[in-house]
Amino acid sequence: MRKAILTALAVSLAAACTPSRDFHGYIPDEALPQDIEPGVDTRSTVLARLGSPSTSSIFDDNTWIYMSAARERIAWQRPKVSQRNITAIRFGDDDLVAEVLEYDIDDGQVVNYASRETPTRGRELGFLEQIFGSVGAVRLPVDEENPGGIPGPTRR
Repeated sequence: MRKAILTALAVSLAAACTPSRDFHGYIPDEALPQDIEPGVDTRSTVLARLGSPSTSSIFDDNTWIYMSAARERIAWQRPKVSQRNITAIRFGDDDLVAEVLEYDIDDGQVVNYASRETPTRGRELGFLEQIFGSVGAVRLPVDEENPGGIPGPTRR
């Protein structure tokens, strides 16, 4: 009995360490993005074979991008990207495929974002100063006919 319990415990622990995989992005059904031939395929044939792209280039509408990624997670650890494929298909002015570019996980670069913050005056003031800071700072309306003068009788 003890041997069966230890065996079941060992099997369950080994199963817990098996990585789980998640797939994100473009997953090809029949045709692969690598099968597109420059000079032969057009924008419409690429759309018919591969479907809509994941995104298009920000700077150039003539570039379609198909992206896919696989992430693995082991037990409680953070997921890690194990596989990434990016295919950029660039079209010429005549809507023919001019170039097919392939990128994988080794072509990626780490980008450090700037964490600068813009200082604001609201963070320098205390809670009561923020609430009562405008008391007494209210300006009275100025009479345009007699600015800065003594109010006189109203004219009709």
